[in-house]
Amino acid sequence: MFTNAGTSSFTAFLSKVAPEMLPGRRPLPPGMAADMAPHATTIVAIAASGGVVMAGDRRATMGNLIAQRDIEKVHPADAYSLVGIAGTAGIGIELMRLFQVELEHYEKIEGAMLSLDGKANRLASMIRGNLGAAMQGLAVIPLFAGFDLAAADPARAGRIFSFDVTGGPYEETGYDAIGSGSLFAKSALKKRFRAGLSIDDATRLAVEALYDAADDDTATGGPDLTRRIYPVVMTATAEGTHRLTDAETAAIAEGVVSRRMENPGG
Repeated sequence: MFTNAGTSSFTAFLSKVAPEMLPGRRPLPPGMAADMAPHATTIVAIAASGGVVMAGDRRATMGNLIAQRDIEKVHPADAYSLVGIAGTAGIGIELMRLFQVELEHYEKIEGAMLSLDGKANRLASMIRGNLGAAMQGLAVIPLFAGFDLAAADPARAGRIFSFDVTGGPYEETGYDAIGSGSLFAKSALKKRFRAGLSIDDATRLAVEALYDAADDDTATGGPDLTRRIYPVVMTATAEGTHRLTDAETAAIAEGVVSRRMENPGG
């Protein structure tokens, strides 16, 4: 059985040989558990000319406490796509890693990469498998984005997908945000977003949106100039996924803070 997977879906294979290893298949005690585990917020994604930008703040909270100041919520899903997590941090990180293995497994078995829509649908089914835990307060809501290799126009190949707690996938137009600070981040993006932004402009806009989210949402962490902790910013283009270096992100974040010192309202 272990040498012949029989399916291109790693999660389907795992559900047969070791179902207890899937996040949504573990038995949970009755009651709500939302305040017992760290939660991750906030993620933004922006479609740009030639790709997509995704950025996430670094704070995880547990109730009214800061559980971690430097958590990383944005990761490459594969060579051309990105995934960011909000919600229960531990389950979200596990789900993200399982999704990475799912895409790698499919490519090894089938000898071809899943389409971007196929990747979004695979992630949706994995979220659906966590529904029981989500109903007990351990919800995970990811944001998925990537460069569509099948797009007719490479300049418009950046696509963004959001999900609900039941696993419903929805393609977003232009930009989106998830997490407790998403209301404020999307409000900032709504005023500044323009179709056809360059990757560099979209990157700066993503960091500004996270700054605005942190300004109004206590669960979202803004740039920490004292500890030199800055958002994680990644891009997906025809050249693949790329994470901005700490120095690059620091320069952008410090520029945003400097401008807000002169104009705190934005």
